[in-house]
Amino acid sequence: MGPWDKRDASQWDQDYLLGIKRIRRLYCNVGIGFHLQVSPNGQITGAHDEGPYTQVEISPVSRGVVTLFGVRSGLFIAMSPRGKLYGSDHYQEECNFKEKLQANNYNTYESAAHPGMYIGIGKTGKTKRGNRVAPTMSMTHFLPRV
Repeated sequence: MGPWDKRDASQWDQDYLLGIKRIRRLYCNVGIGFHLQVSPNGQITGAHDEGPYTQVEISPVSRGVVTLFGVRSGLFIAMSPRGKLYGSDHYQEECNFKEKLQANNYNTYESAAHPGMYIGIGKTGKTKRGNRVAPTMSMTHFLPRV
């Protein structure tokens, strides 16, 4: 048995999904292309250029569920019951998102607290309400970039 047998690979997948924090920029290829940005005032928007507020720490909470934390702003991305994104200064249920890999290799982020609501950015860079978007729309597809 070598270091790359199937048992080791599946264990690595489980460890990866359950324990490793990743710092990424979430890129959405809608309009001119935007990175998800967490401003210090709690506003969530799209920024065309990479900036200090576009770095997000993706931390696993449980299998397939993550939190998105703005590294520079110090705020969690959260979604209200009405589907509005906001920055929260403390962890709560509304900060959990189900991370799903789509067929096009982009990820979608569905609110774990409010199922059926997704993070989405419109073509002008404003976030869309979670209840106004669907996982098939490109505005909900994000590519985690280093």
